[in-house]
Amino acid sequence: MNMDAQLIEHMMNPKNYGTLESADVQGIGKNPENGEKVAIYLKVGKDEDQPYVEDIRFQAIGCTTTVVAGSMLTEEAKDLNFNGVRNLIDATMKLLDRLPSEDAACSEMVALAIKAAVDTYEKRQGDPDYPIITYKVVNSCVPKEEMKQEEEK
Repeated sequence: MNMDAQLIEHMMNPKNYGTLESADVQGIGKNPENGEKVAIYLKVGKDEDQPYVEDIRFQAIGCTTTVVAGSMLTEEAKDLNFNGVRNLIDATMKLLDRLPSEDAACSEMVALAIKAAVDTYEKRQGDPDYPIITYKVVNSCVPKEEMKQEEEK
């Protein structure tokens, strides 16, 4: 399947969309600029004491790009141990450096939500009442031209 066909598949039939009744933990990624957010639900398994992503779901209040990014990243994260998940998040963040910030914001929000879920899970190992972590995006999803026009006003 070529890249375009894959993107269309994720757009038309997002994988892992929805909530997860059996979730052990949640994480949230947020764009404070426009109110968009992504919630990640994780079911955590243990393999030789290494926590891993047994199941994952996401919900998004956001654009199509956010849903596509959610579908793709949750597919990638499935069955990874937490070190693998961190590598996936780091690799995603490095890729985003090469994109215009408005394109990067959506994927960043998903990656941060996954990171928030993993971090919340780890914090709860020491403190079961630790609140759900929310991370905010640094990329802006407003195209740079629009921002310049706003500043000139």
